[in-house]
Amino acid sequence: MPMTDRRSPSTMVALLAGAGLAGLLAAPAASALELDLPDEVLAVTEGVAPSGGTPAGDTGNQLLLTLEEAVTSALENHAGLRAERLQPAIQDTFVAQEQAVFDPALFAEVETGRDRSVRQLDQIGVTDEVVSTRRSGEVGLRQELPTGTELTLSVRGQRSDSNRVDQAQYTARGGVTLTQALLRGGRIESNRVRLEQAGLDVRASEHELRGYVEELLNDVEARYWDLVLAGQRVGIFEEALEVAERQLEETRGRIRAGDLPETEEVSARAEVALRRQGLIDARSDRAVAQDALARRIHGQGGLWDTRLETVSEPELERYSLEPLETWVALARHHRPDLNETRVRARRDELELVRTRNGLLPRLDFFVTLGQSGYADSFASSATGDGGSGYDLAAGLEFELPIGQRAAQAEHRRARLTRQQVHETLANLEQLAVEDVRAAWFEAARLREQINAREETVKLQEEQLRVEKARFRAGTGTALALARAQRDLLESRLERTDSIVAFRQARTALLQASGTLLHHRGIEAPGGEPEPLAP
Repeated sequence: MPMTDRRSPSTMVALLAGAGLAGLLAAPAASALELDLPDEVLAVTEGVAPSGGTPAGDTGNQLLLTLEEAVTSALENHAGLRAERLQPAIQDTFVAQEQAVFDPALFAEVETGRDRSVRQLDQIGVTDEVVSTRRSGEVGLRQELPTGTELTLSVRGQRSDSNRVDQAQYTARGGVTLTQALLRGGRIESNRVRLEQAGLDVRASEHELRGYVEELLNDVEARYWDLVLAGQRVGIFEEALEVAERQLEETRGRIRAGDLPETEEVSARAEVALRRQGLIDARSDRAVAQDALARRIHGQGGLWDTRLETVSEPELERYSLEPLETWVALARHHRPDLNETRVRARRDELELVRTRNGLLPRLDFFVTLGQSGYADSFASSATGDGGSGYDLAAGLEFELPIGQRAAQAEHRRARLTRQQVHETLANLEQLAVEDVRAAWFEAARLREQINAREETVKLQEEQLRVEKARFRAGTGTALALARAQRDLLESRLERTDSIVAFRQARTALLQASGTLLHHRGIEAPGGEPEPLAP
């Protein structure tokens, strides 16, 4: 079934939108210049075929794919990323949960009761029975404030009936109660710790998601260039096989003409067999590389039966490698794992504030003020037609667990955890520097190897030209010519390997420094570096 879906990098939208991540891919993808692609690739990307090329789109079961489109597809379809991007949204629910602690709460209470008492009035059995019933209800608002203050506003009404009174009695009371923590829970900083920790957990999950996206991009780009390399190797072996077959026909013609002995045909035929064998292996490697890329850019494996054709070429124009110190400095500020650990360290600092507050004794001041009204109806009792009264109460409440073993253990655990996180951060910073240095040294080695292998290819081409001239002049042998062709083939393959490996090493260096998304023009949560530890 032909596939007709092609996406241009200019159409990249918020692929990770949802779960509170609408801005993840708000910026367009990097341009061809940023991705070090030749101009003709940009033309194909925008849906315009380069001169002499195939129009952009799919042919049969082929899907033309640029590097940018491979990245876009992976961000759209990768199953692991779809699950990972939900984590910040899950953490955000804890923020709302902690904010709800300071939300006002409505409460109500309804109560009914009946009292009966019998009193004996004389010795002959005369008794006096008193039966009273009461019905009451209360409604109000209660709210806790970050200052350690609890406010309660309430209105209460009650109706009392008795067999001793002909008319029911109504009572209404409105009051306010204020309770202020003076020691434990009396500071805003300690009361907001849970809320601030929840916010830091969200930031930490964003850095974690950013690290996952960078790792995914590095993996996709590496698999893309593996497929490019596999296609290049197939092309080189096809060309080598074609040259070997032409050489075989030329050798046979010269044998028929009597210019060469029949033994020369063996070397030519062996060269053809070797080139055909290499082509079979190269095509198998390309199929494996295609499956590896297809799985990453399509979560359900729907592209596995479609031949992926890469458009981007591993050219080295405009390639450069900045100084090592620059990459190390970038890694210290931008690596997601370092930023996540810094956020965790700040969270543990807040935990110390909370546990230090738990060491304090509880000392609360409270004051209650109310006004009551009495009447023979509820409406009249609210205005106090039958009388009114006031009540006022104030006091202190104190509580201190003997020994405070639980609070002290919790505070000590918080201090040890903070120390552990700081040690972990120091170790991670060293590992980050080591990763960057290793990636930089590898990229520098490959860049030098490319220059050396370019020179080797030129020399092998010259050597092949000499052997061809000697063979045609009758002073050379088919074996020497085949050896020269084989040496040139190996040199070309090694040069292509180095070019692709340098591409992959540079991408790995970008990931190691935490700047891969910045370089590719993708905006994601966690892009702002966290303050460095003192």
